Amino acid sequence: MATLRPQLDGYRLTTAEITYHLPDQPILLQTYLWQEYDLAPKFPRLHEFLAFWEDNLDGPLHSVRVASAKLITPSQFRHFEADKIIH
Repeated sequence: MATLRPQLDGYRLTTAEITYHLPDQPILLQTYLWQEYDLAPKFPRLHEFLAFWEDNLDGPLHSVRVASAKLITPSQFRHFEADKIIH
């Protein structure tokens, strides 16, 4: 239930594939997957995480690929007015 409210407020499950250079071997690339609920299309939490990365981690960023999916759509979320039991 804790994740339902943010989803109804427009948050989406966001996955970012972050490719970065290894600090001791800059020619080599490594990937890191980040996943969080975030607001599309501005992605404030992702930008906050990337700013933290650049300020505190040694591996410089190479690229970031973002995918976002809305988990609850209007056709999936309905309010039922009555329940019926069929034997």
